[in-house]
Amino acid sequence: MNYLAHIYLSGTDNELKIGNFIADSVKGKDFLKYPARIQQGIILHRAIDTYTDVHPVFGKSRKRLFPQYRHYSGVIVDMFYDHFLAANWNKYSKEPLEEYTNNFYTLLEKNWEFLPSRVQNFYPYMVQDDWFLRYATVDGIEKILAQMSRRTSFISKLHHSVKELEEDYDNFKNEFLEFFPDLIDFTAKEIDQLKN
Repeated sequence: MNYLAHIYLSGTDNELKIGNFIADSVKGKDFLKYPARIQQGIILHRAIDTYTDVHPVFGKSRKRLFPQYRHYSGVIVDMFYDHFLAANWNKYSKEPLEEYTNNFYTLLEKNWEFLPSRVQNFYPYMVQDDWFLRYATVDGIEKILAQMSRRTSFISKLHHSVKELEEDYDNFKNEFLEFFPDLIDFTAKEIDQLKN
């Protein structure tokens, strides 16, 4: 899953949210440098990624993209699923998405010292372009995928995958709607285990 899903799955625990958000920028055992609850957020992120990668519904979405996008197909499905989460936000949260994202940006500012340099570097662009609100539209996802494509080591053309999203929108959406409750249940159990 991508950023929005990871944050959402952390619930109302701010330190867990921070760890879950920064986890991709924390390698190996470097997570041990952080306060305990942020460490748990990083561990939670890794568990969510592992669960997602082996889930058959996620695999079905990825399989349709694999011939064209190869190992980037999973990254693309992560983005597609964040799109469906943002586009259907009212189904999952009573707090409006704009308010939710603004509160999260403020949370990051207040905990700046815990953000890895990579996160500090992209934070201004994330806020300026309001990534999470942009996830809610197909055009927004295309722009973010284009930005990601420019950062890859070769021309991956990730943003071209929006064509597949538009052509097969209902299938991707239905797969997300089938998959996400499983992920919510899995994450709730993981959080309970982390508390113990």
